[in-house]
Amino acid sequence: MLAKRIIPCLDVKDGMVVKGVNFLELRDVGDPVACAVEYNRQGADEVVFLDIMASHEGRSTMIDVVERTAEKVFIPLTVGGGIRTADDFRDLLRAGADKVSINSAAVAHPRVLEEAAYRFGNQCVVIAIDGKRVGIDDDPRSPRYGKSVFHVFTEGGRNDAGLDVIEWAKKAENLGAGEILLTSMDTDGTKAGFDLEMLNAVCAAVTIPVIASGGGGDLASFVELFERTDADAALAASIFHYGEYEVADVKAALREARVPVR
Repeated sequence: MLAKRIIPCLDVKDGMVVKGVNFLELRDVGDPVACAVEYNRQGADEVVFLDIMASHEGRSTMIDVVERTAEKVFIPLTVGGGIRTADDFRDLLRAGADKVSINSAAVAHPRVLEEAAYRFGNQCVVIAIDGKRVGIDDDPRSPRYGKSVFHVFTEGGRNDAGLDVIEWAKKAENLGAGEILLTSMDTDGTKAGFDLEMLNAVCAAVTIPVIASGGGGDLASFVELFERTDADAALAASIFHYGEYEVADVKAALREARVPVR
């Protein structure tokens, strides 16, 4: 088993890190560069920046924040929010990002994944999928009969794209995505545990790494994630932002449970 990664996520709005519950009730947490530096100190394997209003507001993501972070942080940096074209990938990679995450624009124009993968390599193309339960599959002919139906949401969780999460994950992989950042809107910010059903469904459908996001709470939830799913990494925000645990605490709990970590 490959070592599992622990990745703090920094949701950025108006130049500040924010966090809410179920994508709502956002609260300021701190300066994004300072937060990234602290997580680097704590032993994070990577850091993710998501400009959560960029797509909704129709603007580009925060190049200046990426540049300032890249000067001080030397672990992999993934950046997303407001990415619309392969040229946006180029600009962020030049600014110091290692990977670029795309959601809304890829749903609207899937070929952007193909172009970005061709120009820059699959390894830096991350498809971000915000998934939410919308019902139960009641078709007896379906392989997922009786199980939850998950839809892809875009525009920071505001728009139901009408796409099945599992089918979209498979298509994104075929188009060139090298990694999936899978966020459960049902568990986001709740600290009630990861959405194991959605994660297992997506992990079984693709061969690329899947990052689990949404619901990381106590240390047991991280152990449960890696014991009960094939997720390659866990992304979390609230528990780190509010000082409930440090990255090292999560890794220690995983080591005790014999889950390999870096």
